[in-house]
Amino acid sequence: MSSSTVPDPAALSPRLPSPVQELADDRFTRRGLRLLLKRDDLIHPELIGNKWRKLAPNLRAATGRTIVTFGGAYSNHLRATAAAGRLLGLRTVGVVRGHELAGRPLNPSLARCAADGMRLHFVDRTTYRRKAEPGTLAALLRAVGAEEAHVVPEGGSNALAVRGCRALGKELGDRADVVAVACGTGGTLAGLAAGLPPGRRALGIPVLKGGFLSADVQALQEQAFGARRGTWALDDRFHFGGYARTTPELDTFAEDFTRRHGVPVERLYVAKLLYGLVTLAGEGAFARGTTIAAVVTGRPFPEPS
Repeated sequence: MSSSTVPDPAALSPRLPSPVQELADDRFTRRGLRLLLKRDDLIHPELIGNKWRKLAPNLRAATGRTIVTFGGAYSNHLRATAAAGRLLGLRTVGVVRGHELAGRPLNPSLARCAADGMRLHFVDRTTYRRKAEPGTLAALLRAVGAEEAHVVPEGGSNALAVRGCRALGKELGDRADVVAVACGTGGTLAGLAAGLPPGRRALGIPVLKGGFLSADVQALQEQAFGARRGTWALDDRFHFGGYARTTPELDTFAEDFTRRHGVPVERLYVAKLLYGLVTLAGEGAFARGTTIAAVVTGRPFPEPS
């Protein structure tokens, strides 16, 4: 494929830099805190938030080749990749964790992927855990007929994605003292922290259990920049049972936040981030006068009709 025919994500007219919105929320203001929302959910109607920032450099690197990537049954990353494929005319393949899902009716998330033209390839959990091993990966690419594909890891987090997310910190610059983001695989936090100016810090709220993410974020920064960059930390208390899990308490919180501010709150990431920030504010974790920016990395996807 010639350079003139390689799809360019910029042709999709992303809204960059994304808007910053200040909220008057008494849970913060009565403690002398300012709350900003970095509205990455408004970057593009279908390639939302950190998905745009992580996917765009990988879409360019694919130079028109098939994109093969990975995710679970409710992966926002798979949905965004499938949408990118439809919009840019790229073939996409999603390797999905859970061989038992093959042959069953697709859930709304996977149905959206299929509707956008993504080929779904289901694998057992043992194979999925070994997907990064060269032999296993080669066998998977043969199985889907895409030996020359551009491979994007689970969650879209690789060195290209991390460098793409660095722009998030640069866009915010000195506007916030603390910038908080929900974390799945850690790529957004890794890039965000690297892009913030000295004296500003990044806070990650993991949405998975396990306490493993610190090592992953550092490894991603080393891959992207050669060393740890910026000031960042994680608070592992707000996963609500793990990825794709919510509770009535979290749902009530998200519904209340939307009523207060008119911002649609995505449950898998954004609700957990905002709940964590409200809790931390109540605990006195931030000094009076602190400006906190919460990165809204997504919003509820429209379901297939």
